[in-house]
Amino acid sequence: MQIKSQKDFWSGLMFIGVGVAFAIGSLEYSFGSSARPGPAYFPFGLGVAMAILGGMVLFKALTVDTADGEPIGKWAWKPLCMIVGALLVFGWGLPRLGMVITLPLLIIISAMAGDEFHWKDAVLNAVILTVMSYVIFVWGLSLTIPLWPTMFAASGT
Repeated sequence: MQIKSQKDFWSGLMFIGVGVAFAIGSLEYSFGSSARPGPAYFPFGLGVAMAILGGMVLFKALTVDTADGEPIGKWAWKPLCMIVGALLVFGWGLPRLGMVITLPLLIIISAMAGDEFHWKDAVLNAVILTVMSYVIFVWGLSLTIPLWPTMFAASGT
């Protein structure tokens, strides 16, 4: 069997791998029932759906002819490092710096990974997404998320 599209082949394998990992990882949690789903219900379903989608993409890569085989090309190291770095900053900074500082950092660093970065757009996105995150997670769902740096934590979350 010959690979007819390298991009589809590797992305299909990636979807299958991530989907199977999510499905297997969710087996440690309670499934509950259809009426009262447990914490494993959504990640298991999402993992299975992702693996099925990956299988469809992989099938296409092996059956549908492309003109040049759609080679993968060079890795985009700068955007990859910027996105991974932004996630690391967010993971480290959220408990220490709070959501109001860390979320805009995540959004701006991630935006800098793109070819069409503009400060005005990145700051506007950061403000809108930070306000929406506060409304959804802190106010709407009543999650305990640190909002400010730990030195200001005594005044409230």
